[in-house]
Amino acid sequence: MKIIIKHLYFLLFLGLLPTGCYDGLSSDEEHATAEGFVLEDESGNKVYRQFRGASPDTITISAGETLELSVHFLDDDGNEIEHEEDEEDGLRISENDTSIAKIEVEEEEEEHHEMGIHIIGVSEGSTSFKLELWHGDHPDFTSYKYVPVTVNAQN
Repeated sequence: MKIIIKHLYFLLFLGLLPTGCYDGLSSDEEHATAEGFVLEDESGNKVYRQFRGASPDTITISAGETLELSVHFLDDDGNEIEHEEDEEDGLRISENDTSIAKIEVEEEEEEHHEMGIHIIGVSEGSTSFKLELWHGDHPDFTSYKYVPVTVNAQN
């Protein structure tokens, strides 16, 4: 009977151990824990920030305009995480109205190691999108809420 109880405790202990990655970036050597992200323009100005789901920001552009943004993930203290990209990592954008704005993941260049997106204003209106950081076949981070985009009439 004691042996069975010991085995049950052991199996229970094994069941409580974390395995693999979880929603959000895991904290093992391959990943860093992300609690949010910042989108910056080419001059390094913050255009949008989402930290633990909170964000008062909205991205605003004009129809016909393209906005190039770099993506920087934030740790538990709100500081930028140094992210070493590997072949299995990548950004994905989903759930936006492409008749208002097209949001594209920036194609990687050899000497350009930052992750980035392009937002292209198509027509006047509002949309939003979800930002995900993928590792292999699963997301390591998904934006807590949708990123709002407002497109104004062409100037």
